[in-house]
Order: sequence, then structure tokens, then C-alpha cells
Amino acid sequence: MSRSRSGPVARTAALAAALLLVGACAVGPNYVRPSVATPADYKESQGWAAAQPRDDASRGAWWEVFGDPQLSALEAEVTAANQNVAVAEAQLRQARALVRQARAAYFPQVTLGVGVTRSRAPAVSSSGSSGTSGTSGTTTTSITSGGTGGSTSGAGRGSGQAVTTFTLPLEVSWEPDLWGRVRRSVESNQAGAQASAADLANVALSLQAELASDYFQLRSLDAQKKLLDDTVAYYQRSLQLTRNRYDAGVASRVDVRQAETQLTSTQAQAIDLGVQRAQLEHAVATLVGRPASNLSLAFAPLAAIPPALPVGLPSALLERRPDVAGAERRVAAANAQIGVAKSAYFPVVTLAASFGFESTSFGDWLTWPSRFWAVGPSVSQLVFDGGLRRAQTDQARAAHEATVATYRQTVLTAFQEVEDNVAALRILEQEALAQDAAVRAALDAVALVTNQYRAGTVSYLEVVVAQATALANQRTAVEIAGRRMAAAVLLVKALGGGWSASDLPTAKQVTTREPSQP
Repeated sequence: MSRSRSGPVARTAALAAALLLVGACAVGPNYVRPSVATPADYKESQGWAAAQPRDDASRGAWWEVFGDPQLSALEAEVTAANQNVAVAEAQLRQARALVRQARAAYFPQVTLGVGVTRSRAPAVSSSGSSGTSGTSGTTTTSITSGGTGGSTSGAGRGSGQAVTTFTLPLEVSWEPDLWGRVRRSVESNQAGAQASAADLANVALSLQAELASDYFQLRSLDAQKKLLDDTVAYYQRSLQLTRNRYDAGVASRVDVRQAETQLTSTQAQAIDLGVQRAQLEHAVATLVGRPASNLSLAFAPLAAIPPALPVGLPSALLERRPDVAGAERRVAAANAQIGVAKSAYFPVVTLAASFGFESTSFGDWLTWPSRFWAVGPSVSQLVFDGGLRRAQTDQARAAHEATVATYRQTVLTAFQEVEDNVAALRILEQEALAQDAAVRAALDAVALVTNQYRAGTVSYLEVVVAQATALANQRTAVEIAGRRMAAAVLLVKALGGGWSASDLPTAKQVTTREPSQP
């Protein structure tokens, strides 16, 4: 008796083991990183003395190379308080949760329930039967009255009496990952989570670079404000000189008006800088997560020069840019989705088992005779879907090709940004040297023309022209200094800000739940 009962169970277990052995490989292509064209060296770095990479260089707080304590303090607030960083962090947690959701399909689903059902079957039933005499069928109607006979479990069924049924089922269902659908899904979500981690690093880097650019632009405005204030003081002395000469009868009223016009126009330029400075200060406040009214930056003219930055080789850039790493991980995720789509062509195998207790008597509910059980596999195969699976596979392949193109374009853009800013630093350095020479010449011209005016050999108009030329050249020199700092910041950003692909979490790390996660 026991041998006959164990036979089906043994055969079911053997079938399950055989099915597990079948699923030794996952359908779909295995991932291979797309190839990209990588130049041997940066074209624009020729003729520019860049710093050599150092193993002890700071990899995280890249802004410390600028040696500005206030900038360092502000940068520390970006990662902690900026809301865009908070959004990227939440998206990373969401991606990690999706990995765990996909991985849950590896395991069986176990359901435990309890139920109490009150039911009543109809007492009147009709049935058709073929007559044994005559040529026509005979329809009979039977009425069954309730009685005390019959088994306990069937009492009241079909007799019009209400019956209470107590159930306590335990059901187990498992779909073995024979064709790798779950494995490919987990693989895709793991790569997606790694891409989200790269996105978080890229968002932080972009915001840090934006803060540094705004900060140095504000300091450049402070330098221009100082220049204009010094020029206003100089023009006030020139105006006083012109008035003295006018009072002495050796200068005309026109000279006085020209001096006054030059002074007031320069004062207006100094005042106008306040608008852009206020806006930059507000932008910095927003980047560090503060209301615009809660941050004030003291006046401090820009005095720094761009630091020497190690550029490295183009081949190393692919490991240093978080946006490139994120694009590459999305290629891996899309590649795995091809396998998920192709697995739909194969049969669905489900192993199910149930065990529990059922009785119409509460007293007999949890007794051994009231037990029931069932176990067995099921196999289903979709035989016609109107081209749905082929369309889904084509869609997955096209999506993969799109991510490959996006990855390659991201790499090209990365090379371009490095070349752009290396060229900007190299050319602006040369321009700064030429502009400094122009400033010196313009200041010498102002001194010469002023002496000639005092001697009465030239008109004050020539003094005004020389002074305006000198001021324009000085402002240009200050602007070039600010542009050099901005180019240095953008070059650091283009090089990845000290980030490395080794900073990405592993597939195992994105599968687990962070202890600090709420």
C-alpha cells in the first residue's frame, strides 16, 4: 500500500531533477563589450605641458587641487544636500530593489491559507436521458430530499441543506529556470543597477563642476568689480585734475564733461556687475541645497591660476567617466533582455504541490483522516501568438543596438570634451600672455598721454581714448583669467573628476539590500 503511494511521488521527483539538468544554459547572446575607436593620444595636448598622473592624487575631492577652502566647504555640501543627488540616490535604491524582485523568481512561492465556507447546493436537479422505449427521448426530473444516510463529508450536498467546510491548504508552486529567463532578467537588472550607480556619480560630478564654475565666475566678477572700483578712483583724480585746469583757464568745459562722462559710465559698469553676481550667488545656494536668501559670499577677487592637471591617455578615459560606464552597463542590460525575449519560445514548466486539511466538521478539521495532498508538474507551450514573440525579440535586439550606438556616441563626446578643454587651456594660456602685454602697453600709453595733456600738447579726448582702451584691455585680461579657471573645471569634469570604473558596485553588491536603506 505504501509502495503504491510513494511511486508517483518518486516519479515526480525524478522528473523535476531531469528538468533541472536540462536548464544548464541560458538562451540569448552572452555579453561582449562593444568596440570603440580609441585614439592613441589627444591631439590638442601637443605643445601643452600637462601634469603627470600621480598615484597619490585625490580621487574624490578633486576640487582641492584649486586650493580654495571656501570652495571646498561648498563642494562638501553638494553631495549631502543637493536634491538632484537625492533623486539619483533614490533611483539607485529603486534599481537595487528591482534586482531583488527579479531574483525572487529563482525560488518557489509558498502560500498558506485558512478558510471557512458556508454553502448550499440546489435540492432540485434536472437531467436528460435517452428513453429505452419508443423513438423519442425522455426527460426526467428528480427531487432529492435530505436525509441522514451517506458519508459525513457528503452530507447535505445535493440535498438542499447548507454545509460548512473548513479548509487549511498549503500550496507550493515553482517554475524552474530551465531556459535562463530568470537568470537573464537578474543579469539585466544588475547591469541596470550598476548604470544607476554610475548615473549617481555622474550627477554628483556634474553638480560639483557646475558649482565650481559658478564660484570662479563669481570671483571673476569680484575681480572685475575691484578693477572698476580702482578705475573709478583713478578717474575721480583725473576729473579733479581737469577741473583744476579748467579753473586755471587752461582746459575747456568740454574736457570737464568728458571726464565726468567717463567717470559715471565706469561707475554704472561697476554697479551692473551686481546683477550677475547676485544671480551666481543664488545659483550656488541652490546647488548646496539652501534657499537663495540663506547664503552670502564675501567679496574676494579671483587671484588663482589653473592648476596643472594630468590628462592621461584616451584609452584610460573609458574607465574614468561615469557617464561612459553607465552607457556601457545599459548595453549589458539590453543584451540580457534579448535572452529574456527568446526564452518565451520555450515551454513553461511548473512544479506544484499542495497539502492541507479539509472537513465539514470543526472537530475533525485538523485530524489526520481529513488531510489531502496533490503533487505534479505541468507543461504548457504557446503554439500561436500572431507574431508576438518574434516582435518582442526584434524589439529587444533593436533596443540593444540603440544602447550600443548611445555608448559609442558617449565615448566620442567624452573625447571631444577633453580635447575642447585641453585646447581651451592651452590657447587661453597663450592669450593671457598676449593680453598681459597689451595691458602693459595700454597703461604705458595712458601715462604718456596724461603727461602730454598736463603739458598742454594734446587734448583731453586723447586721454579719454587711452584710458578707455586700457580699461577694456584690463577687463579682457580678467575675463580670460576667469575663462581659464572655468576650462580647468570642465577639464576635470571631462576626465571624470578622479572617478574610476572600479568604484562601481559589483553584481553581488547591487543584489543585496543596503543596511542603511530605509
